[in-house]
Amino acid sequence: MSLLVVGSVAFDSLRTPHGDAEEILGGSATYFSVTASYFAPVNVVAVVGDDFGADAISVFTRRSIDIQGLERAKGKTFRWRGQYDVDMNEARTLETQLNVFEHFAPKIPPVYLNSEFVFLGNIDPLLQLHVRQQLPQARLVACDTMNYWISRKPEELKRTLAAVNLLVINETEARMLSGTDNLKRAATEIRALGPNVVVIKRGEYGACLFKDTTIFFAPGYPLEQVYDPTGAGDTFAGGFMGYLARSADLSDAGLRRALVYGSVMASFAVEEFGLSRLLRLQRQEIEARFQEFKCMTHFDV
Repeated sequence: MSLLVVGSVAFDSLRTPHGDAEEILGGSATYFSVTASYFAPVNVVAVVGDDFGADAISVFTRRSIDIQGLERAKGKTFRWRGQYDVDMNEARTLETQLNVFEHFAPKIPPVYLNSEFVFLGNIDPLLQLHVRQQLPQARLVACDTMNYWISRKPEELKRTLAAVNLLVINETEARMLSGTDNLKRAATEIRALGPNVVVIKRGEYGACLFKDTTIFFAPGYPLEQVYDPTGAGDTFAGGFMGYLARSADLSDAGLRRALVYGSVMASFAVEEFGLSRLLRLQRQEIEARFQEFKCMTHFDV
């Protein structure tokens, strides 16, 4: 089944302890769609400027990602500059240029309106809700958010959360949104706002899934070196939602497998700068690392 993502496409410049990268393709919709395309057909709704050239477009088209919803506006594409220090779990933002993204108003092409699986990337919750309302037949709608929206538009965010099935959020934001430090209680408070399923990302420590009385934890894959964590969360979401769109299995077992696939894909993303590793992936590498996860976490009782 096809998967729709609404989010940002950007050019990133970053510095990590392992080097620098300038003007490389990034953004939430980019990382998500490239990752999810290994599992299911992906449709993208985003905005870029008139500086978005053929090389950047080819990243999507080489992965057979549908870009009918990729709007081109007059001006520059969204740009972000950040730095990672010794603690690679969090970036320090040095500069943000919203450019054409500042006035982004998602336009859903008619051919996307029957999308059954939808991911609303980290954008204004009012825009997320606007998109959600155009897709009443969607089987699973998931969204992401961040501290900016939690603090600046809490009521608007609550209206969006009441309209979605699943929230993907990092642990700092989960605590901020819920008002509690305990992640289990935080998930309970967030689920009371609307989403039946809450996935809390914990960086190198993995991710937790909360649904009804079920809790499932997937560890982070133990890598010898992390080169660039940029986009890891969106890559995780792409693997998670991509697997669900492919399998159409929303059972507890299906959600657990999706969580592991999300962790698998995020582990590849951080091995090199930007999208480099993701664009060179082979399907057999994904399945081999999935089996490694199973071996690392399996035990008899």
